[in-house]
Amino acid sequence: MNKLILSAAALALMAGAATADTVRMGTEGAYPPYNFIDDNGEVAGFEREVGDELCARAELTCEWVTNEWDTIIPNLVSGNYDTIIAGMSITDERDEVIDFTQNYYPPTASAYATLTEGADMMGGVIAAQTSTIQAGYVAETGATLVEFATLDDTIAAVKNGEVDGVFADKDALVPFVEEQGFMFAGDDVPLGGGIGLGVRESDTELKDKFNAAIDSMKADGSLNALLVKYFGAETAQY
Repeated sequence: MNKLILSAAALALMAGAATADTVRMGTEGAYPPYNFIDDNGEVAGFEREVGDELCARAELTCEWVTNEWDTIIPNLVSGNYDTIIAGMSITDERDEVIDFTQNYYPPTASAYATLTEGADMMGGVIAAQTSTIQAGYVAETGATLVEFATLDDTIAAVKNGEVDGVFADKDALVPFVEEQGFMFAGDDVPLGGGIGLGVRESDTELKDKFNAAIDSMKADGSLNALLVKYFGAETAQY
């Protein structure tokens, strides 16, 4: 009996060792072109390509996990996955709960978009995705904030007249402006310290591995190439 118990324990240790370098990459899967679910049901987009390349350079095996945005930080902390790679801006408030790598996307602009010429973005009713830096910004202006679970929900709210406009990452709004009749309103608003991978504060080794991989991608131009592919030449800042 003791030998059987010891054997089982040894197998458990071996299984743990085999999966020690498997990193579960948590993303939303609903924020194109950063991350989305493709026709095959797989995570795709800018962050899928960046994440896969980072894991390859760090000699880690990646598994992709999707999670709704409004609980994405608590589920990282509770261990449901090992990173957040989901268009998450680095902020002091978030940094009190989790840790971040250096940014793999430079600080970028947020913007208002609307379907109505002359719509009041400062005093009207504005949609933003819940738990984002954009929602926090709108809440501090004179506008009425209405929060939604996903970017698509904010767009739908503008279309059905529930709100006057939406405030989000400008890059995420570009397709709606170019293809669905939206227009940008007012000046761009710089927010956050760029986008980084979120990790648990205790996972310093994992953070260091990803930071080294990000350095490598910046140094050889491959990160800039992906930024240009998904967002245009003006985002190639590394």
